[in-house]
Amino acid sequence: MTTPSTLVLGHRGARRVAAENTLEAFTRALAMGADGVELDVRRTADGALVVHHDPSPAGGDLIATTSARALRAAHPEIPTLAEALDVCAGAFVNVEIKNSPREAGFDRDDRAADAVVELLDARAGRDRVIVSSFQLATIDRVRACSATVATGLLTVTRADARLMDRLVGLGHRALHPGRQGMTRRRADQIVADAHDRGLQVNVWTVNAPVTIRRLAASGVDALITDVPDVARRALGLS
Repeated sequence: MTTPSTLVLGHRGARRVAAENTLEAFTRALAMGADGVELDVRRTADGALVVHHDPSPAGGDLIATTSARALRAAHPEIPTLAEALDVCAGAFVNVEIKNSPREAGFDRDDRAADAVVELLDARAGRDRVIVSSFQLATIDRVRACSATVATGLLTVTRADARLMDRLVGLGHRALHPGRQGMTRRRADQIVADAHDRGLQVNVWTVNAPVTIRRLAASGVDALITDVPDVARRALGLS
C-alpha cells in the first residue's frame, strides 16, 4: 500500500515539459500536483544565490566568478533562490547546495551554506525547506549556522547503519539515497533503519511507475522525480 506521507517532488521542477531549474519548471510541477520541488543552488561572485545545476550555464561563464547582475543580463532564465521560493510558496522545497571539489569554482569555505541560512532567516521561516548536499561539510555548515533548518545528505548508493548513526549524531534529519541503492532487496531495511533513527528517506531520481510504487510501499518519505504527473498517477493520487 502507498503510504499517505510519501511526497512527490519535481526534480529541478517538471524538467520534461519546461527548462529545468526555471520558474516555469517549478510552476508546472506544482500545477501537476507535486507536493514540492527539488532545486540546485549556487553562489555568484558577489554572494547572490541562483538556481542552476552546472557550474556554468551553457555557453556562459563560471557562476562562481560572475556577478549576479552579469549573470541575469546574460541568462535571464536563471532565477534567484528567493524568486524560486516565492513561486513555490506553501510547497515543500529541497534546496540542494552544489559545491563539489571535483568542479570548477569549488568553495571550500561553504559560503553558499551561510547565504542560504541567512536568506531563510530573512524570510522569517515562511518556507518549507530541507537543505541537502553531497558534501557532508556543506550540510554541517548549515547546521552550524542554524539549529532549525532541516538538512539531509545526498548519496549515490551508500545508505548503511554506520552512515545513518553519523548523520544523527551530527544533527541531520534526512538521508537522500539514489535510486540505484534502493534495490528491492535493500529498500525496506534501509527505510526501517532510517526511521528507527528518526531520519527521513527521500529518494532520487525515480521515474518508472513500478519503482515509484515499490519505494512508496517501502515507506520512503519523498520521491524526487522528473515526472511528477506520472508519479501521482502511479501512486493513485490523480
